[in-house]
Amino acid sequence: MRRILGKLTAFIVGAAAAGIVAWLVLDTPTPIPDPREVTPRGALAPQEETIIALFERAQESVVSITTEERVVDPWARRAIDVPRGTGSGFVWDEAGHVVTNHHVITGASGARLRLADGRVLQATLVGSAPEHDLAVLRIETGRDRPTPLPIGESGTLQVGQSVLAIGNPFGLDWTLTTGIVSALDREIPARGGGLVEGLIQTDAAINPGNSGGPLIDSAGRLIGVNTAIFSPSGASAGIGFAVPVDTVSRVVPRLIQAGRYSPPYLGVRHSDRISALASARGLKGVPVLGVEPGSPAAAVDLRPAGEDAAGQLVLRDIIVALGGQSVSSRAELEAALAAQTPNEPVTLRIWREGETIDLSVVLADPDP
Repeated sequence: MRRILGKLTAFIVGAAAAGIVAWLVLDTPTPIPDPREVTPRGALAPQEETIIALFERAQESVVSITTEERVVDPWARRAIDVPRGTGSGFVWDEAGHVVTNHHVITGASGARLRLADGRVLQATLVGSAPEHDLAVLRIETGRDRPTPLPIGESGTLQVGQSVLAIGNPFGLDWTLTTGIVSALDREIPARGGGLVEGLIQTDAAINPGNSGGPLIDSAGRLIGVNTAIFSPSGASAGIGFAVPVDTVSRVVPRLIQAGRYSPPYLGVRHSDRISALASARGLKGVPVLGVEPGSPAAAVDLRPAGEDAAGQLVLRDIIVALGGQSVSSRAELEAALAAQTPNEPVTLRIWREGETIDLSVVLADPDP
């Protein structure tokens, strides 16, 4: 017995010297400790309760979109629909219309929508407006229709307001992210050329799959449609963009009615930021920042803003009314344009060098 204990002691000492930890397994089992007592959490913070309630109400109106692409099987000699991509959307009205981004559905042969209650429905395309990256789909839901989102307004948004984005990033359904309005009146390149203008910038995380989902305010109202991110890596870098709801409210009814959005064309560039600057100077209206060559605006010699010798902005022509409708923002000017008929003269009232001037302009048809 002493010889065995001596050998065991020598082994343990040798193992310790070699930097090896040795454990002796005892026959007596160690009892499982009692679970630790749970610390009561207490009531949620008021802000948390508000966000939870907003999400629970809004998610019923949000859908997950899977687009399909038709391919031909050369062996079977038949066409089949295969999954193509994913995106988000939201219910617009009681008739089953769903709003999403144009780029979510472009090039697809079909789309399936999954509702919050688990139903998967085939959608039909009603119309799209690439210049605003908006599209409208329609689903048949029967009597059990999802509730449309309440509609807000974007013309009164302020940088710093709280916003929530709901969508399906990376296929992770009904994901909520929060943030603020980071900037207003942004523009990004449109797919296929041109610019998508007047966008809301937000730091609420937006990732692939969020496109077409709603951006809502702290009252639970729709204020934008998430459309794009700026990111070198392809994932959220805190710079996301949304089509403002004032644009959505103007474009979507036309898409539902006619399948396309083609308001008459004036051919001027403008910015709400510069409009606000003009307003601060006591000048109400929409300053002309640029004039497209060959456009109706060029035909009546509208004068764009410029710079003086010191590099300061010099406002020249400011549009104050179109067709008898006063305008003071991008949304109001575009709404006034949408109410006109192409190829017919309309009165354009401008402020120029301290005078109000009425010009007769023939608005162009964007789709001649």
